[in-house]
Amino acid sequence: MAMTHALKTIEPPQNLTALAYSSIKAYILREDLDENTRLTEELLASQLGISKSPVREALNSLHSEGLIRIEARRGAYLRRFSTKEVKDLYDLREALEVYAIGAVELTPKLIAELRQSAQRTRKFLKSNDKLRHIEEDTNFHRLIAFATGNDELCRVLENVHSQIWLCRRKTYDLTASTAPDAHDAIISALEEGNRKEAQAAMRKHIDLVRRRLIEYLDHAR
Repeated sequence: MAMTHALKTIEPPQNLTALAYSSIKAYILREDLDENTRLTEELLASQLGISKSPVREALNSLHSEGLIRIEARRGAYLRRFSTKEVKDLYDLREALEVYAIGAVELTPKLIAELRQSAQRTRKFLKSNDKLRHIEEDTNFHRLIAFATGNDELCRVLENVHSQIWLCRRKTYDLTASTAPDAHDAIISALEEGNRKEAQAAMRKHIDLVRRRLIEYLDHAR
């Protein structure tokens, strides 16, 4: 007897390497890990409940993105940043984000989203919710980048922000309180259609964080 209905195609499982990558990346960004904490394939694979192969590929990707360092026969560790590397990252971030201000498509929807983001940032700062504050701070800048319609810009900035977060983990309190006012200044200028003023506000915002972070690193060393 002929079958009247074809079998439904089975969707392939999600790529394990992609899942391992996203899980490990979230772990190293969210947790207060020490730079000497050893991240082995065995440990990570065991915690994720998968084989070591996708974990190894995920670690190689994170290494390529500058988030971890891999030492032969020892494992992976969080990347250590020199003062020059921090300065280079912030110089790149400033160039990209100032460009984004000039290229962004200004719409009432974007202004509203930025206002809501700034309000959430203030709320998380007030409640001392460090993780959510940082995530919302990053989201504010992501909204501007996304509104340029430039996918490559968004991709590069996402990686830059991840590396910067690793730099700032231990210096959060140096500049966290300045973010809401800096974001408000950027929004107000954009709302008025004054891109030059918004770019100046963005430069000032990024420069303050850069200077305080470099001063801290120089003093710590």
